[in-house]
Amino acid sequence: MSGREFLDTNVLVYALDVADPRKHGIGQALTVRAVAGECAISAQVLSELSAILLQKYRSKYDARAVVAILDALRPIPLIVPDAAMVRRAVEAHGQYGIHFYDGMIVAAAERAGCERIWSEDLNAKQEYFGVVVENPF
Repeated sequence: MSGREFLDTNVLVYALDVADPRKHGIGQALTVRAVAGECAISAQVLSELSAILLQKYRSKYDARAVVAILDALRPIPLIVPDAAMVRRAVEAHGQYGIHFYDGMIVAAAERAGCERIWSEDLNAKQEYFGVVVENPF
């Protein structure tokens, strides 16, 4: 999977949220690339997306709509966590001082062989275990 990029949850949220047209367009473009196999995501990203849609956007997305979105995202290469990823997230926390769940994102991107994480939440230009964060927004 060398050269692949990783999408953090906020990219997918912006792909669905039209409130900020610029961020919406960027999120959509990255999501299209992901569905084409150019980017990976993790089970954590899908979990966070589902929770956000069912809570923050509950007036727009019910359970049926979220299931349809998850089905549409199914072609995106998915990284599933295991004990080794949890350990790597703890190492990321210890080495870089990031939150454990951000460490899980880093560990998943590393597992996927990604060179870049697209994220608004992690520190842009920061490198974690050889994976560089870029803020697309």
